[in-house]
Amino acid sequence: MANNRNGNLVVPQARAALEQMKYEIAGELGIQLPQDGYYGNMTTRDMGSIGGNITRRLVQMAEQQIAGRR
Repeated sequence: MANNRNGNLVVPQARAALEQMKYEIAGELGIQLPQDGYYGNMTTRDMGSIGGNITRRLVQMAEQQIAGRR
Protein backbone atom coordinates (compact mmCIF):
# COMPACT_ATOMS: atom_id res chain seq x y z
CA MET A 1 0.00 0.00 0.00
CA ALA A 2 1.26 3.47 -0.87
CA ASN A 3 2.31 5.80 1.93
CA ASN A 4 -0.04 8.81 1.73
CA ARG A 5 0.81 11.83 3.89
CA ASN A 6 -1.19 15.03 4.25
CA GLY A 7 -0.69 17.12 1.16
CA ASN A 8 -0.01 14.17 -1.14
CA LEU A 9 -3.02 13.45 -3.29
CA VAL A 10 -3.73 9.97 -4.59
CA VAL A 11 -4.80 11.65 -7.85
CA PRO A 12 -2.50 14.68 -8.30
CA GLN A 13 -4.70 16.05 -11.10
CA ALA A 14 -7.42 16.66 -8.49
CA ARG A 15 -5.46 19.46 -6.84
CA ALA A 16 -7.02 22.25 -8.94
CA ALA A 17 -10.55 20.96 -8.29
CA LEU A 18 -9.89 20.79 -4.53
CA GLU A 19 -8.47 24.32 -4.53
CA GLN A 20 -11.57 25.58 -6.34
CA MET A 21 -13.81 23.72 -3.89
CA LYS A 22 -11.92 25.30 -0.97
CA TYR A 23 -12.59 28.82 -2.26
CA GLU A 24 -16.24 28.02 -3.05
CA ILE A 25 -16.88 26.62 0.43
CA ALA A 26 -15.04 29.48 2.12
CA GLY A 27 -17.24 31.91 0.21
CA GLU A 28 -20.39 30.03 1.21
CA LEU A 29 -19.30 30.19 4.85
CA GLY A 30 -18.40 33.87 4.61
CA ILE A 31 -14.72 33.21 5.31
CA GLN A 32 -12.23 35.39 3.46
CA LEU A 33 -9.14 33.45 2.39
CA PRO A 34 -5.88 35.41 2.08
CA GLN A 35 -4.81 36.16 -1.49
CA ASP A 36 -1.14 35.58 -0.72
CA GLY A 37 -1.75 31.92 0.18
CA TYR A 38 -0.48 32.31 3.76
CA TYR A 39 -2.98 30.77 6.15
CA GLY A 40 -1.01 31.36 9.36
CA ASN A 41 -3.35 34.15 10.44
CA MET A 42 -6.49 32.08 9.90
CA THR A 43 -8.28 30.64 12.91
CA THR A 44 -8.28 26.92 13.47
CA ARG A 45 -12.06 27.04 13.67
CA ASP A 46 -12.40 28.64 10.23
CA MET A 47 -9.93 26.28 8.58
CA GLY A 48 -11.58 23.30 10.26
CA SER A 49 -14.97 24.44 9.00
CA ILE A 50 -13.65 24.65 5.46
CA GLY A 51 -11.93 21.26 5.67
CA GLY A 52 -14.95 19.61 7.26
CA ASN A 53 -17.25 20.94 4.56
CA ILE A 54 -14.87 19.78 1.85
CA THR A 55 -14.89 16.30 3.37
CA ARG A 56 -18.68 16.32 3.68
CA ARG A 57 -19.07 17.33 0.04
CA LEU A 58 -16.57 14.72 -1.18
CA VAL A 59 -18.39 11.99 0.77
CA GLN A 60 -21.72 13.08 -0.74
CA MET A 61 -20.20 12.94 -4.22
CA ALA A 62 -18.82 9.45 -3.60
CA GLU A 63 -22.16 8.24 -2.22
CA GLN A 64 -23.94 9.55 -5.31
CA GLN A 65 -21.47 7.77 -7.58
CA ILE A 66 -21.89 4.50 -5.68
CA ALA A 67 -25.67 4.80 -5.73
CA GLY A 68 -25.58 5.41 -9.48
CA ARG A 69 -23.69 2.17 -10.10
CA ARG A 70 -26.33 -0.04 -8.54
